[in-house]
Amino acid sequence: MATVVELYLIRHGIAQAREIALPDEVRSLTDKGRDKTRQVAQRLYDLGVRFDIVLTSPLVRSQQTAKILHDCKLSRNNIAESAHLAPDGSIYNWLDWLKEQQYPQQTQLALVGHQPNLGHWAEILVWGEQRAKLVLKKAGIIGITLPETDSPIGQSQLYWLTPPKFLL
Repeated sequence: MATVVELYLIRHGIAQAREIALPDEVRSLTDKGRDKTRQVAQRLYDLGVRFDIVLTSPLVRSQQTAKILHDCKLSRNNIAESAHLAPDGSIYNWLDWLKEQQYPQQTQLALVGHQPNLGHWAEILVWGEQRAKLVLKKAGIIGITLPETDSPIGQSQLYWLTPPKFLL
């Protein structure tokens, strides 16, 4: 039986500014970023959103965002790190990885990562090509249903694109 995957693409919260002395990989959420992300997570919880699995980029700000989602009881399981979600990650490599996974028939999967990657990934899944039109704000969310059969590229359905201000 085919698996229905509801995919939630979630951008990390507000992070420290880029600085020459601070490597991008270790930039963490600011106090405002933690607070806003926590508020968004609480609103998602109130709306009944839950994730079976949360995958996060290896970068600190994404890991911190994923932990907030988990702490707010949005995640039914632990958080897993995925190098595919790093800023230089490839959706095609991630899709190959996804094919190998054995998930229950209905799975809610959250991917915590970065812009423009997540916006580009959504475009590829929905339209089959990158158009640089979908912008995912910090602590924003995109919801996509992957098809049960066939390739998800250009075959997926966009059902949610929300900046955090509409959740708060």
